Amino acid sequence: MNRESVVLGIAGIFFGLLVGWILGSQSTRRAPDPPVAAATPSPAPASGGGASAPPAALNQAQVDALTRKAEAAPRDAAVRAELGNLYFDAERYAEAIRWYQASLDLDPRNANVSTDLGVAYYYANQADRALAQFERSLQIAPKHTKTMLNIGVVRAFGKQDLTGAASIWQQVVDIAPESAEGKAARRMIEAVRSAHPESGGPVGAAPGARTPENGTS
Repeated sequence: MNRESVVLGIAGIFFGLLVGWILGSQSTRRAPDPPVAAATPSPAPASGGGASAPPAALNQAQVDALTRKAEAAPRDAAVRAELGNLYFDAERYAEAIRWYQASLDLDPRNANVSTDLGVAYYYANQADRALAQFERSLQIAPKHTKTMLNIGVVRAFGKQDLTGAASIWQQVVDIAPESAEGKAARRMIEAVRSAHPESGGPVGAAPGARTPENGTS
């Protein structure tokens, strides 16, 4: 399955208004879904129509094969990230965290894996660690809009900070208004405003505006 690491799964049930969508890293990872949205306790991951998707069954044969490959290649960050993806999709977040961290130990500049690790922390009910990890992703790639979307989800639903969530989603709109992430961020801001008018801000950038290039997608 393609993984998209940011929060777009969050859109699935976001105040009942957003369309389910998954954003993420290069290898595409599922992101927090709002409980209406992300977290505390973690909501079940939402798929396209806002319905909860069952976890993928863990393919033990594939895990065993990749584990052998990792043991034979102690400097291979990619295979460790792939193991993290398998465990994440099976909702085995502790194992996913372990393998994502092992990948980052070898390739600490990989913003996508860093964000995947943050999403795994979020699903493991560790909102503060998720936010700290997302900040590391932004240190690597300051305009990584998928990471920024995830930060907003965790702020909104892990920390009950709708103003902070709207603020970072606005940054996504400002950076890349016509990208998929920018459009999703705009919808999320509008949904927040709809429920809590005091937490919104301007939804910026007119359609057609030139968009700065994302850091990593």
